[in-house]
Parts: sequence; structure tokens; C-alpha cells
Amino acid sequence: MARLLPPEQWFATLPTAYLTASGLITDTGGRVLLVDPNYREHWTLPGGVVEHAEAPHTACEREVAEEVGLEVAAGTLLAVQWSTPRDPRPKAFCSFVFDCGSVPAGTEPAVQAEELDGAAFLEPETALERMHPALAPRLAGALEARRTGHTVYVAR
Repeated sequence: MARLLPPEQWFATLPTAYLTASGLITDTGGRVLLVDPNYREHWTLPGGVVEHAEAPHTACEREVAEEVGLEVAAGTLLAVQWSTPRDPRPKAFCSFVFDCGSVPAGTEPAVQAEELDGAAFLEPETALERMHPALAPRLAGALEARRTGHTVYVAR
């Protein structure tokens, strides 16, 4: 009869991944809120890394509040992006994008100066152009999901 590993040993053998969560926020004109991180070259959706024992939707709400000062509810899961490990990152990334709704035109994000150089509401095409090519499909999927009502899976 085969011996089973104790749970802590068995779980230690499983692959792991990093998790991120971000929010799709638009203004009433359909422009997308992007942030300009000071630690990378391209713009991205507001959001960040899911902390230990934190649910992705909670991480989305926390990160949006920290980065742009907006109190939002993470609604429908719009897109999930799977990114395989690649140098220098030894683990896969699984990124969740939640629908955080729309804000009135003229809403000014309160930019977190420690991590961001700016934030702006941009036309969807411009937003996609400002994002890194590996991240832009995440936004494209989220916009499609919001339009169709069906969650989009993005594999990269």
C-alpha cells in the first residue's frame, strides 16, 4: 500500500504563482483610468499584488484606494490573465481584473506619490497603447467582458 505524504509535505510539492488584482474604472464617457508607476516604463490599471491570505477582490479594492484614492467595490470578475514564468520571475503570474464601475466625468484621482508618477482617464485605444504589450491583452479582455457580460481568459 502506498504511503501518503503528510499534508504539509504534499502542499510543499505543488507549484505556486504570484497573484495580482486590478480594477477597470471608467468615467461616464468610457475613458479608462490608468496609472503611471514610477518603477516601470509603461502605464497599467490601478491594482497590485495580492497579499498573503487576502482575497483578490479585496486586494483590488485596497490597491485602488491606496493608488488613486477611490473607494470602489470590486464587482464582476472581467478577466483573468495567466502569464508563464520568465526571467527574472521564477513563478507564474495570475492576474484578476474586476469591474469597479464608472465615476463621474471630471473625477480627479488622488495619486499615491510613493509609487505613481501620474494617473489619467484615457480613450481605450490610447490606454492599450500606453500599456506594456504583455499587459494590454488584460485590458482588452476586461473591456470585451464588460461589453459582452462574459469573463475573458487571457493566456500569455
